[in-house]
Amino acid sequence: MHFNITLIIDLQTNLCNSWLTNAEILGCKYHKDVFLTKFMAMNKLLAVLLLATLIGCSDKALDLSGETTIKPSEYVKAFAPIKGNYTASDTDFIKKADTIKIGLKALKQFMPDSAVQQMVKNEKKETIYPVGVIEKETEKYFLILVKSKKSARLFVYVTDEKFKYLGNKELLNNENKDAYARSVSINKEPTFVISKEAYSKDKELKFSRSGWIFNAGAGFMIVVNDSNETPQNNEIINPLDTLPRLAKLSGDYIKNDKNYISIRDGKDSKTYLFFIHFEKNNADCIGELKGTLTLSSSTAGQFTQNGDPCIIDFSFSGNTVRLKEQGTCGNHRGIKCFFDDSFTRKKASKSKKKGK
Repeated sequence: MHFNITLIIDLQTNLCNSWLTNAEILGCKYHKDVFLTKFMAMNKLLAVLLLATLIGCSDKALDLSGETTIKPSEYVKAFAPIKGNYTASDTDFIKKADTIKIGLKALKQFMPDSAVQQMVKNEKKETIYPVGVIEKETEKYFLILVKSKKSARLFVYVTDEKFKYLGNKELLNNENKDAYARSVSINKEPTFVISKEAYSKDKELKFSRSGWIFNAGAGFMIVVNDSNETPQNNEIINPLDTLPRLAKLSGDYIKNDKNYISIRDGKDSKTYLFFIHFEKNNADCIGELKGTLTLSSSTAGQFTQNGDPCIIDFSFSGNTVRLKEQGTCGNHRGIKCFFDDSFTRKKASKSKKKGK
């Protein structure tokens, strides 16, 4: 942007000569110099403002409705970067979300329909908001809020570095009506520590904490389980409960509500997801493990995972599955018990068999 400085200065001089008396004309020379200095400064300021305006006009607002295709690099900009530790409670996690809304069609561009359905129960009544993103070398962790008038839930879903969907987990909700205060704490790894706390009638703090990490082969798996409550008061969370069970060996194999193994469909016919929980010796020894078993035949499979010394053999016969610990699984159980038991398959209802 350029102006004819000479023309404007001559105009200013003529105005001085016509408006001022002879005694004041000498002052015009001073005013003329001052005017030139101020004009040059103003010229630079106007140029900067014009450049900023042009840049602003060229940067269109991101359309997150899903009606148009969204580039992954643009989509991730809707999420505030989470660089350090992150904490949220069931009383404040709603406030931590952005005011930007993500359309269901937009979310489905980055997640399969089945995964979206796990998080969004009623698409007509619930709204999706970005909360933040944790970007690692091989994964990206997106925190989103799914909110309706009466309820709200905080989720994390994971993609690889190319935005391919890998898994999701619910972290918090405001639907619990008990006396517990719940929270989630996320560190840089990231590990997701979900806690619940309450004071007893004797003013003693009761707590339970479960730490979860994401493993590309097994999904979200528990690595820390700490509590000062008795097992009778602890709630056992089955992370696979809602997943499909259409494959031949999928189902719930149980002894009782404290000793069972859930097996669900894997990525192909030779793999299955499983979750084991058992309590032995009057709950003096507890074991829990989530992972993937790979079939070596139609009736035998094995759990093994890089970096984990734990190895478990699975043998299927009719409606029974037999577990035999071969490696060292001390990270997933007490020192006085082992993954060594058999469980009987429970008949599933038709709706659950379809994975609904």
